[in-house]
Amino acid sequence: MNADLELQLKTLPSEPGVYRYYDQKDQLLYVGKAKYLNKRVLSYFNKNQAGYRTRIMVSKIFRLETTIVPSEYDALLLENNLIKEHQPFYNVMLKDDKTYPWICIKNEDFPRIFLTRTKIKDGSEYYGPYAKVRPAKILLDTIKHIYKIRTCNLNLAPEKIAEGKYKVCLEYHIKNCAGPCEMLEMKAEYDEKIDAIRGIIKGDFRKAKEYLTAQMMKFAENLEFENAQMIKERMDILDNYQHKHTVVHPTINDVDVFGMTSDETAAYVNYFKIQNGNIIQSYTTEIRKMLEESDEDILEEAMIEIRQKFSSMSREILIPFHLTLEIPNVKLIVPKVGDKKRILELSEKNAKEYRIEKLKAVQIVDPERHTNRIMAEMQKLLRMPEEPRHIEGFDNSNIQGTNPVSACVVFKDGKPSKADYRIFHPKTVVGADDYKTMEEVIYRRYKRLLDENEPLPQLILIDGGKGQLSSSVKSLKLLGLYGKITIIGIAKRLEEIYFPEDPVPLYLDKKSETLKILQRVRDESHRFGVKHHRTRRKNSTIKSELEEIPGIGEKAIELLLGKLKSVKRVRESSRETLEEILGKSRGGLVWEYFNDK
Repeated sequence: MNADLELQLKTLPSEPGVYRYYDQKDQLLYVGKAKYLNKRVLSYFNKNQAGYRTRIMVSKIFRLETTIVPSEYDALLLENNLIKEHQPFYNVMLKDDKTYPWICIKNEDFPRIFLTRTKIKDGSEYYGPYAKVRPAKILLDTIKHIYKIRTCNLNLAPEKIAEGKYKVCLEYHIKNCAGPCEMLEMKAEYDEKIDAIRGIIKGDFRKAKEYLTAQMMKFAENLEFENAQMIKERMDILDNYQHKHTVVHPTINDVDVFGMTSDETAAYVNYFKIQNGNIIQSYTTEIRKMLEESDEDILEEAMIEIRQKFSSMSREILIPFHLTLEIPNVKLIVPKVGDKKRILELSEKNAKEYRIEKLKAVQIVDPERHTNRIMAEMQKLLRMPEEPRHIEGFDNSNIQGTNPVSACVVFKDGKPSKADYRIFHPKTVVGADDYKTMEEVIYRRYKRLLDENEPLPQLILIDGGKGQLSSSVKSLKLLGLYGKITIIGIAKRLEEIYFPEDPVPLYLDKKSETLKILQRVRDESHRFGVKHHRTRRKNSTIKSELEEIPGIGEKAIELLLGKLKSVKRVRESSRETLEEILGKSRGGLVWEYFNDK
């Protein structure tokens, strides 16, 4: 750290503001905001608190700049603008270069209503943007089923219509337009429809229903029952649309909702815009973590960015956890029960589903990134000093102490490395003693790796609870490896994860990828052990019958089984075949033994 930077750190103000880190080439590394600049900036230089990626960034800092602002909210806005302008390498950003569709009510006489991806400052009204085009199209189709709105681009100024230059088109004859071009529909009536449509787009169906009810009653009074029935059908279409899109009580109006989920490498934020109980906008995005950003920090950034993107002025925001941030004239609410809690849970569910879709895509397109994320997650959840790139799992198999085997399976980067699997036959243990067997096998495995200067694993997984784990720890202590390798036990009943010298087990989320990897290592060690135990037991049974033949020893049995593969085929073989394999004397003994029986 240079002297100028040291001096700056000692003289930082204790006020809200924005700080900027630069490297020796004067490249902007990072922009951050703080409620108290001195506390926040100094925390980066505290070695006990800084994470690995943060330490790398801090090592590059040559100088810093600060800007004091009136409040934390102002700091957040300034930070957001600086990140957009300079795009520092270590900042999270909502990078999204898509153009989203808007519903436009054109500023003209007898306004048209259509979808567009371009906003023009001509006084027209724009509603959106819509993160997906399909909901916007469904909304427009619903409106067109209910109201007769013109689709032509004629200039329907009063003087143009008065000139009598226009004639009704096919849209009029198929009853999709009421013919304003020939004054067959008056402007006041048309504007009344546009006002009702404006309400539908905003999620307020009252004016539309009032307008349609008045139309229906008018036709009914004039005994025009066919027209009244047509209006009734349009009201049914509107009711059907409203029922499908109303997700909470209609009194919940003009509310923003932010749901969130995250892992070690990214956060996923979903945004709902609620009007009159309807979701009129939905948007989900992935935010890549550059440093050790907290969920609180990321949500604050995302809220400001997304509200700006969708031009939201809502005075109420539903969020999943409390934030220290205060936004002027806006209430931040963490709902506990009721409709607001339900809509927040729906938003969080959308964020989680989006994460799953993204992870599946990454697993296919970028498997290395997928592996890195899982390794980082495992390191954090299992309290490890480094990522478990090399995992070894152990399991014992025996039936009442007979033919015991211990399996060692090896996983590298979360995948089985079958060439490195090993089977151990206990040498010092008599009978079914899981603890002593595990103690012996762990000692033999890592004594050999040390002697041969082979790489050691970062994680050892023992299939069993505290007893098996304690026995394994004894061997690691004898070898001087305890504390250098993370060792844990996994118990089958509730999938508890046990750590040495910690009586309280760790319970991982059942959907956690860390738990899935551990289960796979455990299951693979069990499968591999059972397979070899069965083979050994089978061979033991086969040999036992041949061993009963007088004058036939181990080598003769191996020759027979090597050629004929089974006792059944030995029994059914001719005297000539047996004598060819073992010689006349021993071949005759085997043939006489089975044929005399």
